[in-house]
Amino acid sequence: MTGRPLRDPFRLTFSEVARHRTVDLLSPFVQHDRNEGLEFPPGSFVRLGPGPRAPFCAIVVDVAEVRPGGGVRCGLAGTGGVLATYRAARGEISIEVDGSAGAVVVGSVPVELTAPFRLACVVNENQVSVLVADGADERWRPYLTARDQVAGLTDLRDPAVLGSLEYGCGAVEGGAVVSRVRAGYSGAVGLRDPQVVRRPDGSPVIRDGHLFLTATNAGLGFFQQGHWAVWALDVADPSARPVHVATLFSERDGLLLGDHAGALLLDEEADRWLVLVSSWGDHTPERGVHVRHATVRGKDLLDGVHVLRTERLGLPTTASAWDPSPARVRGRWYLAFTECTSFGPPRYVFHPALATTTGADPTAGLERVGADDGLEQAEGTLLQRFGRTWYLLASNRDAAEFPVYDLDLGRVGTLRAPYGSNIPHPMVFSTGRGRRRRWWLVTFDGTPWHEGVFGYGTHGDLLVMEGHPPARREALLVAVRALAGRVPGGVRRRVRWLLSGR
Repeated sequence: MTGRPLRDPFRLTFSEVARHRTVDLLSPFVQHDRNEGLEFPPGSFVRLGPGPRAPFCAIVVDVAEVRPGGGVRCGLAGTGGVLATYRAARGEISIEVDGSAGAVVVGSVPVELTAPFRLACVVNENQVSVLVADGADERWRPYLTARDQVAGLTDLRDPAVLGSLEYGCGAVEGGAVVSRVRAGYSGAVGLRDPQVVRRPDGSPVIRDGHLFLTATNAGLGFFQQGHWAVWALDVADPSARPVHVATLFSERDGLLLGDHAGALLLDEEADRWLVLVSSWGDHTPERGVHVRHATVRGKDLLDGVHVLRTERLGLPTTASAWDPSPARVRGRWYLAFTECTSFGPPRYVFHPALATTTGADPTAGLERVGADDGLEQAEGTLLQRFGRTWYLLASNRDAAEFPVYDLDLGRVGTLRAPYGSNIPHPMVFSTGRGRRRRWWLVTFDGTPWHEGVFGYGTHGDLLVMEGHPPARREALLVAVRALAGRVPGGVRRRVRWLLSGR
């Protein structure tokens, strides 16, 4: 690249340089880890300690031995809690809900396991899943999942219910020997909806050589089973595998939820975080989706687990909305978002939209700039600066392309990048300066994880693309194409003839 700032996003051609698949049932935020005194006599059960602050967790048990006729169980213990149980004598795995009148089995499946193996009970919202990794193949395999049956007996989203529960592990019938048990917040089986954590002027937040992305951690189920997280990229090599550094949950409407698909802005001048997030945590077609916001002070949202209280954002639309992307451009706040006019059937219909405000508060007084309502499957709305010029980037599934708009929401071009499956969001950013500046596009695809068991929602290979400027001759061709219609046809033909080398 030259030392001059890139002002034209259409000069870049992006190509894939890395692809990552994250399958972590248990996140780095482990609350309890025990590997001593875990020989369980028949019927014993040990409470490990307080449960999670939001109903997104995993309990992973390393089973060393199952005694004759024995078995093992683990999960969230207490009234309204959920447990995964393996009974060798019956040859089955089951999910139980602990009610005031005793445990109720809400699902079971036949299975024969031979120790050593690992058993996991994963809670994502009100969906409970049981997975196993045996000694021959350490990859996790799902055996059983249940949501509606669980939600009919308890509501893990209720702070009063969840707050009374503890992580636990024990044995049934003949007993078992466990070499280790870990419990903590759940991780991700896929990543999607990436947005760079930025300042109001669009510059990325960089610490200790790392740039940060918010992303949706795909859960074991539909959108309600996903949650929001922060991932760190190595600035020296953004194509390297990202690291999970923070998890963000929402508390609203009396519930603890995994709202996701949003943006984090660090406003250092005002000593605050601006949080914008989409209400996917309790989405149904009848309820729709809307954008929520919060202002956070005194916390580092790039580290640890946070439960954020949010309120509904007043957007200039009567439709559903998601994918908020804010930026302050020449002293004026803009907010890009996706507007959804129908949840079908036969399909959801949505398109890019843009709002702005002249006030100092980016969440107040928003007025509509416009929307590209000719599109029906276009989301991933992202405001991005190239040089001093701001653009709105989006993703159009029907045309399999990334449209680019100006801040009047006029269509000005298309990114030159491969378009994969699902609706990949075009998160573009740069690293380095001057001649060392490099451009990147981070997105995702529709590759699922055990979709046959969990249905739609587990998708998300994270794709990293690098942008390359055109060679000199190609750059001239691009310039000629850009001038098409602005110069006489004879001049254009003469220039093309010269460039052809004839």
